[in-house]
Amino acid sequence: MQADISSAVHKHKVSPESKGWAGRLLGLSHGMWSIASIDSRPLLFAFSLCAGAVTYFTLPFEPALGLCLAGWLVMTGLLIAARRRVTFTFLYVLAVVGFGLVTGLAAGAVRTTLVAAPSVAAETRPVMLEGWVAGVEPGAKGPRLRIDVHAIAGFSRADTPKYVRLTHMARLEVAPGRFVRCWAVLRPPPAPTLPGDYDFQRQAWFQQLGAVGYVQGRCRGGTLGAPQGWVNQLKVHLSTFRRNLAAHVNVAAGERAGGFAAALVSGDRSFMAQADQDALRGSGLAHLLAISGLHMGIVGGLVFFLVQRGLVLIEPLALRMPVQKPAAATALLASLAYLVLSGASVSTQRAFIMSAVVFGAVLFDRAAISMRSFAIAMIAVVLLEPESVMTPGFQMSFAASGALIATYEAWSHRRAGRERVLGPVPFAWASLVMTSVVAAAATAPFALYHFDRLAGLGLVANLLAMPVITFVSAPMAAVTLLLTPFGYGDVGLRLFGYSLEIVLAIAHWCNDLAPAKLSMPVAMPGLSLACFAAALALVTTARGAGRLLLCLAAAVPGIWLWVASPALVVHWSQSGDVFVRTTSGGLERIAFADGDGLAPLRFSNLDATACSDQTCRFGTQVGTVVLSQSGADQVACEAGVVLVLSLETSGPAERRDGCAPIHDWASIQAAGGFTAHATGKTLEPDPSVGCVRRPWRGCSTDS
Repeated sequence: MQADISSAVHKHKVSPESKGWAGRLLGLSHGMWSIASIDSRPLLFAFSLCAGAVTYFTLPFEPALGLCLAGWLVMTGLLIAARRRVTFTFLYVLAVVGFGLVTGLAAGAVRTTLVAAPSVAAETRPVMLEGWVAGVEPGAKGPRLRIDVHAIAGFSRADTPKYVRLTHMARLEVAPGRFVRCWAVLRPPPAPTLPGDYDFQRQAWFQQLGAVGYVQGRCRGGTLGAPQGWVNQLKVHLSTFRRNLAAHVNVAAGERAGGFAAALVSGDRSFMAQADQDALRGSGLAHLLAISGLHMGIVGGLVFFLVQRGLVLIEPLALRMPVQKPAAATALLASLAYLVLSGASVSTQRAFIMSAVVFGAVLFDRAAISMRSFAIAMIAVVLLEPESVMTPGFQMSFAASGALIATYEAWSHRRAGRERVLGPVPFAWASLVMTSVVAAAATAPFALYHFDRLAGLGLVANLLAMPVITFVSAPMAAVTLLLTPFGYGDVGLRLFGYSLEIVLAIAHWCNDLAPAKLSMPVAMPGLSLACFAAALALVTTARGAGRLLLCLAAAVPGIWLWVASPALVVHWSQSGDVFVRTTSGGLERIAFADGDGLAPLRFSNLDATACSDQTCRFGTQVGTVVLSQSGADQVACEAGVVLVLSLETSGPAERRDGCAPIHDWASIQAAGGFTAHATGKTLEPDPSVGCVRRPWRGCSTDS
């Protein structure tokens, strides 16, 4: 495809003798290409594929699978015809973009159908659940057990969820791989209550997680052995091995950083202290917790370096074959082993695909780090897991990778001159600073959209911590690998733990020095994020002097949409928390009702305060919002009150003459949340919060 598209871009010309409206259209398009030629190689198809997948997941209805496949066949035929007959670059590029859009849409529909599994429709009474513990995750109220379900009392085989996630509030006495029996209360995975917030319900569908809930009492071990089938048995054995590995690393690496080391080695965060996790998030170092490109690059890079250097010492071999190829093959196998041992999360799968592309390029004598490798990795991830395009991990990792590769390609031919002027050591530090700045700028829009904040000293924390990770922790990991066969692996793990203690100290220092995270008064709308993503895509795909113009043309509308968006005034989540933006501009979180849903991810860093009085009043830019435990009818008619949120069950939320509307907790639970924005000087409920029927989400009126 690359050769075909590139030849179309560089060979097709516009005839100056073209006449009529067609000629003017061709001339206008030719002028656009002369401003900034678009590199329409696989990268253009990759971005179009992502856009198609995003389109599928943002549709307010479920498109028919047959229609999606038929559209894909039609676009395939059009692309083949354009490849052979079209003599104009712009039309051929449109065919490539259209093919990518339809392919992404069809990939989402196919994936949704393939992972379909039973889910719980409503909250259950306490039921006996049996299954195998597939994993343990940390939680605010206790460890969360992911259970591969064997049977649930009262559920037929056809209605039994494949996986459930249970919060275990008592002391945990079972480990992954163990067959357990639990009394549990199950409920459907919660839906997001704030537009644009993290959709756990959608992700649960693609993880085949059919229910969440909590354990009454304690899960106890059962007598049933491993599940049937070698694949399921292998999963159980791997879960057991990962848990034992994490427990060993937690002890061997030291009490202070043992949990951090266990999370990096095995992906199991359950041994980490919550304060350390909060410090890593607040300092902008949370990417260290997600096993992704950094970790996979360190593992693969270390193995590649050690094997290559070892083979170079064997003179007869080094003189007769390129030693980098067996080194790349060994590094690829090591990356695959790390993928399996770390739990093969979505972020780790993305990192492995990119590592496989890099080492594969070495094996086939191609450029290891290039936009082509980046495009191939993106295409593979979207085709395998199209749902990942909606996650912050996918967006931020590919945004950082694409921006860094584009910067690397733009500066690579000038490296010798800069290094000669600065010297090798200052140049290395300048490169580190540039890498941190580029990655921070590329990921900032996605961090603001998903989390509504930026770490105040994130750049400083990364500049201080990344040299420790790269030049101290990574070599200590290599030492551990070398010493383990001789029985001295724990010595390497202890040294590894010492280096991670330095990283944790940096995280806590930066988090304490700047406890207030940068938060925007108006949440970024989805269209603005799309504009910023398009601007970033144009930076990597466009060539020529017009690249900056195209980037600004995409970014400026995003900024305008963001500035023109109405400000959030109040949000009542299914978690029971109320979020109010007061006249000071700050957002306050009030623990008001007893709910079991999820609070918005973008507000997760806020500390909750209780409303202990009978009524709590908050001044906003449009008037007073009242939280009332009783007597809401009288409070609603007070002067200046624009909204009353009540724990008492009341009638419909209709505005009486001179009185504010009342929304009670029962109606909020039925509706899935309540959100209101400021429109001028009035308070308006958000019309985008409503019922959307998709396979992973139903409506309250559905049976």
